[in-house]
Amino acid sequence: MLKGIDNRLNADVLYALRAMGHGDTLILSDTNFPADSIARETTLGTLLRMENLTAAEAAEAILSVLPLDTFVDDFAGRMEVVGAPDQIEPVQAEVQAVIDNAEGKPRPVISIERFAFYDLAKESYAVIQTGERRFYGCFMFRKGVIPPEA
Repeated sequence: MLKGIDNRLNADVLYALRAMGHGDTLILSDTNFPADSIARETTLGTLLRMENLTAAEAAEAILSVLPLDTFVDDFAGRMEVVGAPDQIEPVQAEVQAVIDNAEGKPRPVISIERFAFYDLAKESYAVIQTGERRFYGCFMFRKGVIPPEA
């Protein structure tokens, strides 16, 4: 355990979050996502796990240390519901609330079509699989910057 670090963040996840650079993307996936096979194609090349957490719990822990990009509209995204791209599932609303809280203001995420999400995931820095069992608990976060102290 470390002071000031959310204890839900394991060493492997902390390593990846720290190693990511501005603009790199992170995928947070549910249990049904083909996480292992896709993670092999990412920059990190191996699957990370936060299996005992819901998507919202994992997002809250991650966003306690990871700044989201403020320069782009696609700072975060959710996998679209197939056949209903505007539908927001409860798991997605929960993660949106976590993002809004971390950002200090409402900041709607973009929606990403299912197969486009898979393609984006393959090009990401890393994939973290959670214990989320609800459908459409898959998200993308784009790393931002931490400004210098005044």
